[in-house]
Amino acid sequence: MAGLYVHIPFCASRCIYCGFYSTTLPALITDYLSATGREMQLRKHYLDEPVNTIYLGGGTPSQLSPHQTEQIFCDIDRTWGLAHAEEVTMECNPDDVTEEYAAQVATLPINRISLGIQTFSDERLRFLHRRHDTQQARRAVELLRKAGFDNISIDLMFGFPGETLNEWRDDIRQALQLDVEHISAYSLMYEEETALFRMLETGKIDELDDEISKNMYELLVGELEQNGYEHYEISNFAKPARRSRHNSSYWKGIPYIGIGAAAHSYDRTSRQWNIADIQQYIRGINDGSCVFEREELDLRTRYNDMITTALRTCEGISMSLVRNDFGENYARYLLESAEKSIAQRLLTLEDDHLRLTREGVFVSNDVMSDLIALTTP
Repeated sequence: MAGLYVHIPFCASRCIYCGFYSTTLPALITDYLSATGREMQLRKHYLDEPVNTIYLGGGTPSQLSPHQTEQIFCDIDRTWGLAHAEEVTMECNPDDVTEEYAAQVATLPINRISLGIQTFSDERLRFLHRRHDTQQARRAVELLRKAGFDNISIDLMFGFPGETLNEWRDDIRQALQLDVEHISAYSLMYEEETALFRMLETGKIDELDDEISKNMYELLVGELEQNGYEHYEISNFAKPARRSRHNSSYWKGIPYIGIGAAAHSYDRTSRQWNIADIQQYIRGINDGSCVFEREELDLRTRYNDMITTALRTCEGISMSLVRNDFGENYARYLLESAEKSIAQRLLTLEDDHLRLTREGVFVSNDVMSDLIALTTP
């Protein structure tokens, strides 16, 4: 099975932390959707396997009308069919979710909603330049439930400048009150070329102390696990049988195709990514070709990709998979490279799987760096 990602780059306004490609030009929506439909036809043979997960991300997919969103599904059905699509996710902003909108979206093939709540503090929401408030976030979940959605994920952020552990504890408590099926929680990141990064560089804000961020993460993991959520990936928590299947495909190396400006694709032997310019993307598609860059993946690159994805999950790295997919030399190299982290109790080797320990999660980038193959073993 394979995954399909459709990038909807339209936003009503820009959040200060977002590094994803987006635009605030809604006048381009009609031409853009025509182009994504044509791109699907141009690339319909990219995947050799049926599409079983679909993800509409952004940007802000809920900026589209239900009719425009329906057009996307008509194009998908015409190209690959929807019969095998077991999980179909759409990202929404809370302020876009009205009773009418939720009811209309519920008539589409969507069976999972990812809601960008980020925080239950109106002050921190204003800091991020989010358009919704706490009341709208709670109301959005209520309306989606009323419309029949039984698989809702919410995004949370922690590590805001000046945020206290008690404030983060309150965010977690309010998230648990919503009783959603899935929670993704991320430390606030300062990505270059974002307004947030410029604020940090110019001294307008200070980054939160690492020790406080670590305590926030420990609190998050403990609270969610105590309330029945499975910690199945570094930043992701799910109720039983409610993991994100689409995102899990990224961590498991399952092929996927990305449609739209700046969208990425992977077919096991190569990666490619469309141009991050909506107008050039539309012009290229209208001329009958996709404007993209491509990278062929040799064995060592695929091994390194596996390290940085599989190790993020609770299953970790299967040594038998490493032996089968990469050979004994890579398996031996991995075990030798892992010895230091195992001795430091940052990694554990059990049941032929190499996994991060709770302590290892906090320094996962350093652990992964030690396992990366700089030359062919």
